[in-house]
Amino acid sequence: MPTACPPLKEPGQEWKREMSTCSSLRRMRRSRQTFFNLFCILCLLLKAASSSSLPYGDEAPAPSLPSGLYKGHTCVGCVLVVSVIEQLAQWHNSTVKAAVERLCNYIPEKLQGFCYVLAELYGPYIAELIDRKMNADVVCHSLKLCKQDPGQPLCHLYPPPKVGLTAAIRKAKWIMKKSKNLKSFTALSSVCAFPLLADLCEKIKYVIRNKLPFEDFDGDKFSTFPTLRGYHWRGRDCDDKNTTVYPGRRPDNWDVSSDSNCNGIWGVDPKDGIPYEEKFCKGAGSQGVMLLGDSAGAHFHIPPEWMTVTQMSAKSFANLPVAFSDELDWPQFSEITGFLNSTIGGWTDSLYLRLRRRNRCNHRDLQNISQNALKCGTQVRGNRSLDLALLLSASTHKGYRGGSSGNLLYLIKSLARHQLLDNPAIVIYATIGNDVCNGERDTLAHMTRPKEMLSNVLQALRYLDSRLPSGSHLILTGLVDGRFLWDHLHDRYHPLGQLNRDVTYSQVYSFLDCLQVSPCSGWLTANETLRNLTSERALQLSSVLEEIARSEKFTNFDVFYMDFPLKQTAEQWRKMGGQPWQLIEPVDGFHPSQIAAALGTSITWQKVLQEWPQVLGKENPFNDQIEAVFKDQGGH
Repeated sequence: MPTACPPLKEPGQEWKREMSTCSSLRRMRRSRQTFFNLFCILCLLLKAASSSSLPYGDEAPAPSLPSGLYKGHTCVGCVLVVSVIEQLAQWHNSTVKAAVERLCNYIPEKLQGFCYVLAELYGPYIAELIDRKMNADVVCHSLKLCKQDPGQPLCHLYPPPKVGLTAAIRKAKWIMKKSKNLKSFTALSSVCAFPLLADLCEKIKYVIRNKLPFEDFDGDKFSTFPTLRGYHWRGRDCDDKNTTVYPGRRPDNWDVSSDSNCNGIWGVDPKDGIPYEEKFCKGAGSQGVMLLGDSAGAHFHIPPEWMTVTQMSAKSFANLPVAFSDELDWPQFSEITGFLNSTIGGWTDSLYLRLRRRNRCNHRDLQNISQNALKCGTQVRGNRSLDLALLLSASTHKGYRGGSSGNLLYLIKSLARHQLLDNPAIVIYATIGNDVCNGERDTLAHMTRPKEMLSNVLQALRYLDSRLPSGSHLILTGLVDGRFLWDHLHDRYHPLGQLNRDVTYSQVYSFLDCLQVSPCSGWLTANETLRNLTSERALQLSSVLEEIARSEKFTNFDVFYMDFPLKQTAEQWRKMGGQPWQLIEPVDGFHPSQIAAALGTSITWQKVLQEWPQVLGKENPFNDQIEAVFKDQGGH
């Protein structure tokens, strides 16, 4: 396999940098972590012809890809980046060239090469247009990264220039034709064409499609690597060379000689010769926690510091590699399966942590089977050469809606549980909003209908009944009333608009809706009637879930229903002195924030404890002894 990199076209001297794509690839060979991270940077920065949530084949029909899908997300990404560059120049009273260099320098050093390549290609042109007082909308339309579909309006985030948006774009394109510095982007349009990356592309496509760990040497669906669907998403494996060792299994021979279930409890008490696992965990009702959910359950989050120039520094982007290789999700801090102290604001409180405190034998027994459609690219049937999309908000075409009840029928197959060898589990089924949320202009027609919801959920539960050990529990969570979003955010300034007080959430929602990439056209709209109709459909689908919990019986688990606790969360936060808007992610204006996740845990726990205490099991009387002998049980 050839390893030499083709030479780049000679860049303009003003923008020439020592770092290049080739030097970046050489560094990747030295470090596996860097290799993964740079790949995901490329994934999120290069445009593609298509992206899909599922590996369409025999198991799921492939919907037709909307023509504006990838164009819309590329446009969003371009406008965000150009806006940040413009604001950096303004805030630091510098040239645009200096602002671009500053932004590239903020990115972790091992990932800066690609940023400089983009600067070489686009920097001079962006600088010239910004210097001529043209805004990000005009720049991106003239670069053809924002495109107008026939018969559709020109989409824009900012108020149009005085001469009109069409006239400004026409002038910018004329400038582009005269520019001698603008380079072609064609050479980098398919990162998977690089020989060093071809095999890696195929592996990551598999990971993204199947929600399985990138690094899993024994094939037991658990990993010793944190990101790329590793132990941030599932309990950490303690022996990745032995398929019979993984979190959640029943102990092998009471773990006399080794830790077969990775809960950190093994060996024999020298005082009495009794295995510790038998002494501390026998009859304790050990069980795991599993989430079947959407981007809210995966805990989607874009740090606001990434686009708030007054707070921006190299420290702001220190978490960028981890964030991208976890698909901009933070399951390690999430409401159901979080286990690490939050580094993105707020605090971590999760169902898993509380269940572990109740019974330390449950250590590491967690699985987060959730998805949003923001990922490094996936296969679409009939397109074997994977180009890569700039996806900076969730895909919204029907069939591309992350963890909807329909998509969960496929995602659920990545769940790891052996009916005879493993412990029971508490399963949370929470699609929250994806069955009513999409970015279509006729959004109501693309929402899940009650009969479809019933069919999808029953299929999923029957599948679970064939996989879960006896004694498991399942909690169906109702859909949220998303009118809360518009009511508390529409007239507030988005992080991108805080410097000049020129971009509200209402403008952001309108921009995304125009591009048909809104995460939820039914709720993120000024149309009150449409917001009400969307909530009405959500209530209908919640009623379907409630009826299933009341009437359906399964062999290996009982079923419960609870409403999504948004009202209780908001009330509790108000009593703590907080404001409702703080419960919503500031960048996307759609997902629950870290604060909302932690408060939601408390409310859910109290409801289950009071109404269905059998779900949580009894407190393990040996918890203190486990901690005394095994400390942190090997950590997470």
